[in-house]
Amino acid sequence: EVQLVESGGALVQPGGSLRLSCAASGFTVSTEGMIWVRQAPGKGFEWVSGIWSTGAPYYPDFVKGRFTGSRDNAKNTIYLQMNRLTPGDTAVYYCVTADMAYWGQGTQVAVSS
Repeated sequence: EVQLVESGGALVQPGGSLRLSCAASGFTVSTEGMIWVRQAPGKGFEWVSGIWSTGAPYYPDFVKGRFTGSRDNAKNTIYLQMNRLTPGDTAVYYCVTADMAYWGQGTQVAVSS
């Protein structure tokens, strides 16, 4: 059974940092592409980071330089390091297989002073 479990969400002040984790089971992340998406209150889903099966990350322009995706094959876990957070980053963050077939339960990130 495929499972994705996110963690690391929290309330943080503007300018702060968080690292989200996504522990996978039932498949091997090093053989799959993975993405992070988010959903802000009242808005649709928005892609914020991806990592190819090769391990190479990729990002949309609006997070470049602030968000960094990575992977630990030994732990079968992917990560999203988020720096210089703004209130606009407030959302529920989900890790998702690149084919969109499997989603985690989400982890809440709130950026507020």
